[in-house]
Amino acid sequence: MKTLLLLRHAKSSWKDAALADHDRPLNKRGKAEAPRVGEWLRKNDLVPDLILASTARRAHKTAERVAEASGYAGEVQLEADLYLGDPEDYLDALQGVSDKYECVLVVGHNPGIEEFLELLTRSDELLPTAALAQISLPIEHWRQLTATTKGLLVNLWRPRDEA
Repeated sequence: MKTLLLLRHAKSSWKDAALADHDRPLNKRGKAEAPRVGEWLRKNDLVPDLILASTARRAHKTAERVAEASGYAGEVQLEADLYLGDPEDYLDALQGVSDKYECVLVVGHNPGIEEFLELLTRSDELLPTAALAQISLPIEHWRQLTATTKGLLVNLWRPRDEA
């Protein structure tokens, strides 16, 4: 069994209309919510072995804040295909993960990350910003993950649920 954590990036800023979408930073709320995700991971013994994140600034910064607050010791691995990626891009990124990693956190964007969650769990859940889904996967090797893999949605955490 492998554990997959899917996290939609925290709330981003639209203040500077001249910025390219890829370069939008986190806003004040996003900067506060991302560490809360990391704290939740630490408290629930779900600190990932590996963090993959979209190259978009808001996703990368979310991943860094989550990593720091959770106690994650590794480097955040950036994956360009996760920016505006579809479920196939998420599958491709995960199929290349080393089997030494039991728990992987992926930080991405809607609609792709919600579609990927639905593909793996057959459940139609909304992932607002900074929402985290915990999925148990019946695989021994990441390369075994396919579009037909039936994962179990173990937990869904949204920062606003505790506000």
